[in-house]
Amino acid sequence: MSAVRRAFFGADGRLRPIWRAALFLVAVFVVNPLLDWPFVHAAQWLGLGYFLSPGAIALSEFENFLVALICTGAFAVYERRRVDSYGLSANSAFSRQTLEGLVAGVLMAGLVALGMIVLGGMQVRGLALAGGAIPTYGLAWLGANICVGVAEEFLFRSYFQQTLWKAIGFWPSSIVVALLFAAVHYFFKAGENIWDVITLVSLSLLISYSLMRTGTLWFAVGFHIAFDYMQLFVIGTPNGTLVPIGRLLNVRFSGPAWLTGGVLGTEASFLMYPAIGLLWLYVWRRYRNNPPLKV
Repeated sequence: MSAVRRAFFGADGRLRPIWRAALFLVAVFVVNPLLDWPFVHAAQWLGLGYFLSPGAIALSEFENFLVALICTGAFAVYERRRVDSYGLSANSAFSRQTLEGLVAGVLMAGLVALGMIVLGGMQVRGLALAGGAIPTYGLAWLGANICVGVAEEFLFRSYFQQTLWKAIGFWPSSIVVALLFAAVHYFFKAGENIWDVITLVSLSLLISYSLMRTGTLWFAVGFHIAFDYMQLFVIGTPNGTLVPIGRLLNVRFSGPAWLTGGVLGTEASFLMYPAIGLLWLYVWRRYRNNPPLKV
């Protein structure tokens, strides 16, 4: 019995990190369906439907945030820690790392779009909005993408990655998270292909690396917010066969899918790969002297 106990519990009497990470994942798969029913009915009542709109995105990501909050909160109580102590300290939300992430997200999406324009894959034909609709949709998409950045980093790389990290090491945990992150998109977003999966895995590994080097997830959150904001509101690129409602620019995409990303938009363009490489280089050089985060 003592051998069995040692397999599940550490010297401190608590479940070993590998089992806590596994139970967190199980909890997510239990809690998420329980929340689906009220959120689906809320979407129907609000008339959001299956649209790529700020309201639909915000509602979906608020559900993800609640799932992460419930599951992380339960384990935080067990470990006698604050729920925001797993890389997302509320006191650091407006930190320099968040600002750097925002700038990085804008530059990456902007450079990919510029490359498409130069190579003839994208033509800008003016604004798709006018008057008061510009600030209205601009703020709505900003709020929606704040929900995206906070919810998805909280769910994938806060408690789950850092606990798995304790069990199997940084890079193996990063690979597991990257594969899960890509799998969620691949199986639940229309039009997904291997090229977008490569982008998602590469970005996920980069975001995990920024966590290890900065000691916080706020760089990742800032990047996530800005990159998606540029794609969905500013550029108005397709995303999983859907076109964003309330996009700023009137843009036409033409040319091969390797350049335009096809129905997946700029995220699946081959131009993403050198852009991701440049951001890897920046994060490495910018934070190479930081002591790696110890979890």
